[in-house]
Amino acid sequence: MAITNSLLATIMPYLPKELVRPFAKPYVAGESIDSVIKTAKKLNDNGFSTTLDILGEFVNSKDEANKIKDSYSELIKKIALEKLDSTISVKLTHLGLGIDPNLGEKNIHSLSLIGKENNVGITIDMENSHYTSKTFEIYKNAVLNNEELGTVIQAYLYRSIDDIKDLDSTLLNLRICKGIYNESQDIAIKDRFAINDNYFEMAKILLKGQGYACLATHDLTLIDRLESFIEKNSISPHRFEFQMLYGVPMGNKLEKLKRKGYKVRIYVPFGKSWFEYSVRRLKENPKIISYVLKNLFKK
Repeated sequence: MAITNSLLATIMPYLPKELVRPFAKPYVAGESIDSVIKTAKKLNDNGFSTTLDILGEFVNSKDEANKIKDSYSELIKKIALEKLDSTISVKLTHLGLGIDPNLGEKNIHSLSLIGKENNVGITIDMENSHYTSKTFEIYKNAVLNNEELGTVIQAYLYRSIDDIKDLDSTLLNLRICKGIYNESQDIAIKDRFAINDNYFEMAKILLKGQGYACLATHDLTLIDRLESFIEKNSISPHRFEFQMLYGVPMGNKLEKLKRKGYKVRIYVPFGKSWFEYSVRRLKENPKIISYVLKNLFKK
């Protein structure tokens, strides 16, 4: 069955979207704001915080970028209206950074003000290395006007240890992730064990610093290392949270983290660009394919 799952995951990108949709459902909270709000409510009711993301990146026009900005504005207001324990996560290229740096910065500043008015936090997602320095620059400028603004740093980049020291501040809200973009070995660590070690070192620096740490990983061994460091150093639960992607199986780990009094935030993507994202998740976790097939045949 494992071989069959892997084979199916490999051919998924070439199948019609409607055939893939049932397999995508565990990872994506629908296509509309109403659908993701329902999912966020359920997660909140089960004790999880959320961050909501409109899938996609790289727009081709100012009009597209502004439409995405308007959709995020609507999402922020809906989160506030429904009194959800949720932030939003947004990519700067989705707001136009790739076609005009000034447009991307203008749009994130606009969203930042709306987020502040509605008491909804915003995280600026990190993209490929071409945008790393610019993302940090824009974040540093925007956070001065909205303290509920955060950003992301990638553990597979050699530069990240220095970046995390440079960013350290009482205003800092920083998500550490491993990184998914295919970067040159000149700038990125390729060995997964070395990436884990770098992640752990970065987390230690952040937790010993002044900022708030968002520890985003599904690696159970790494989570155990982080927990051990937190407990040995009596790090306050108010200084950090654990973050995971919606739909990624974690066994009973999330419940265990909650029982320890740790905040757990689920990153919930939604939107019309669900296909490519879901295929990537299925390749990472082919087991979900047989699970979905069994449920389909039960109906």
